[in-house]
Amino acid sequence: MSRSEQSLERLYGSGATPDEQRRAFTDGQVPVAVYGLGKMGLPLAAVYASVSGNVTGVDISESVVGTINDGRSPVENEPGLEAEIERNVSSGALSATTDVEEAAAGASIHVLIVPTLLDDQDVPDLSTLTALIRDIGMHLDPGDIVVVESTVPPGTCAETLWPILRRTVPDPESVGLAFCPERTMSGRALQDIRGAYPKIVGGIDDESTRVAKLVYGEITTNDVHAAPDARTAECVKVFEGIYRDTNIALANELAMVAPELGVDVPEAIELANTQPFCDIHRPGIGVGGHCIPVYPYFLLDSIETSAPIVRMARQINDSMPLYAIEQLREAMDGSDHPLFGANVAVLGVTYRPDVDEIRYSPAFSVVRDLNQLGANVYLVDPVCSDLSPFEGTPVAVERLHRLDLDAAVLVTDHSAFDRIRWDRMDPMVVVDGRQALTLSGSGHTVRTIGDGRGVE
Repeated sequence: MSRSEQSLERLYGSGATPDEQRRAFTDGQVPVAVYGLGKMGLPLAAVYASVSGNVTGVDISESVVGTINDGRSPVENEPGLEAEIERNVSSGALSATTDVEEAAAGASIHVLIVPTLLDDQDVPDLSTLTALIRDIGMHLDPGDIVVVESTVPPGTCAETLWPILRRTVPDPESVGLAFCPERTMSGRALQDIRGAYPKIVGGIDDESTRVAKLVYGEITTNDVHAAPDARTAECVKVFEGIYRDTNIALANELAMVAPELGVDVPEAIELANTQPFCDIHRPGIGVGGHCIPVYPYFLLDSIETSAPIVRMARQINDSMPLYAIEQLREAMDGSDHPLFGANVAVLGVTYRPDVDEIRYSPAFSVVRDLNQLGANVYLVDPVCSDLSPFEGTPVAVERLHRLDLDAAVLVTDHSAFDRIRWDRMDPMVVVDGRQALTLSGSGHTVRTIGDGRGVE
């Protein structure tokens, strides 16, 4: 059936009833394009395909597109995704392409989930998103709607993206634009998208909000909350990240005063959290990933107010790798073995346990500082597929006991580290950055971040 014959293939401004529009969407009459097929985008495209049966995924990588069209998933360690891709591709519900213009011309719902990070000056870099908006804008037809899931600074849809669309779309008043914050975590993406948390939608006008709410009401089994506008919806995701960053900073500040208190701060936090109005996170060696270290700057770039709590939280969390190195150096000085020339194993360089992602990992600071202090660094990470960004010698977990180590720093508590035979190693200094090691009675000198017992 041609596009002109499908009377309900577009939802924005449609005079059909909500039930008719929902049926059109779930029956595959409304073609969808999902732009960006990475760790978050590909699961989103798969869920859209399962619900609507008519999705084109778009990515700049020919290898990613080829893998998907072969019915396989280029994203690893995502439970259920491979089977979902195979089923949707074989049924014709999902295909992939590198041709942005062709996908844009054929779709009515355009879902954007491309990277939005920071430049070298900690300024939000929206260049990929704005370039994509320009590319698809000239191919939008009346009744199309653009839904942005990429996390952006508050005001981006109304003040940056909509002006671009107004300049490129032949009839801009006939298309919609909405924001729906992505609330997905690697390793559980399908579960999160389908209903682990409520969805939030907010459009630049009431009709954009209505259509986004209708569509996501079919995507998720959870509630869909309509924000007053796109800016409010944008704030939701940014605020979530800032809350976590600030909460972790509080926990880290408490951890740094643990030696003065002479207590195990994580234990005290756990007990404090038994009170329902208290929910302090756990301290650690640092904060990584493409979310928590990034989104505070999305707010700071959008406002003139200094926001000292937000800024201080970033400074505290960024300081934790150096704090861990200072703990190591103090302990080694106490053992009459200087850090200069010492053999030091860095355990875990990814930012999350058992997830192959190094973006903004605190391991970058740990490895850099150790090298600058003259240590011989060994990199131990069974999950990371590419250790080349780090300056050090890769070592397998199974061979760790064969090294003549003077120290070890746990940055990321991968499950594989439970197999380390600490009893087969000569006494060394160990800094546990995640309260994850059980080395009591092992003969090693252990400094655990947040445990101030016996530390002066």
